[in-house]
Amino acid sequence: MAALRRDKLLSFALIFVILQLLLAIFAPIVAGDPIEQVIMSRMQGPSLENPLGTDQLGRDVFARILFGYRTSLLTCGVAVVLALIVGGSLGMLAAFYRGWFDRIVMRIMDVLFAFPIILLAIGIIAVLGPNALSASIAIGVVYVPIFARLLRGPSLVICESEYVQGARAIGASDSRIVFTHLLPNLSSLILVQASLLLSAAILVEASLSFLGLGAQPPTPSLGQMLSEGRNFLLLNPWPAVFSGFAILFLSFGFNLLGDALRDTLDPRLRNSTD
Repeated sequence: MAALRRDKLLSFALIFVILQLLLAIFAPIVAGDPIEQVIMSRMQGPSLENPLGTDQLGRDVFARILFGYRTSLLTCGVAVVLALIVGGSLGMLAAFYRGWFDRIVMRIMDVLFAFPIILLAIGIIAVLGPNALSASIAIGVVYVPIFARLLRGPSLVICESEYVQGARAIGASDSRIVFTHLLPNLSSLILVQASLLLSAAILVEASLSFLGLGAQPPTPSLGQMLSEGRNFLLLNPWPAVFSGFAILFLSFGFNLLGDALRDTLDPRLRNSTD
């Protein structure tokens, strides 16, 4: 709480992200039915009844954006957690055990890094089929090597520290060392990187949905809304404009939160600004 009061940027970022999370969670209460079609009201501009207008099928754009928030946050949240568990575990264990295990794991990560993010995600979805779960798995696989390489470096330093060597000397088990000494010292790095990668994952998910490879209709998706709205830009630009801004705000919020957390949790940056 003291850090929040002292750091205005962190406070703003946290409020900005929490506000969007609350809108997504309480979307059924705040907005109406995102798939209800009112043909007589299609392609209307913002009004009291429809604050952000309606799309080409007469659906409320505001409701679809809030439910699209849900889709993006759920898809990207699952992806980042999957990447953190798999990639982070591989990175820490590679640093802990070294030797042939380290070499094999990091060469596999190098192979995954060699593929462009979008192309690798599209290839995975082509195998699994286009849906929200496939998008989560694809994005998670794409970000596994990032977590693995990110956590391996600090883990190597921690494994050579005196307290870890002392724990090994008194016969502490590998699992005890990992969960008691290694993981707690990486918690701030994990928190920052998860926030930053969640911001990037939102853009990747929107790109996949834009291509029709994410959540399938009638499930609302921000990228899907942007793709549908581009066909009616001259007649009714509001769905494309507002869905684009929704993607921007959602990604910007987590990116800002990650930067603020990094500045707050990194003692070197904190000391340089004092």
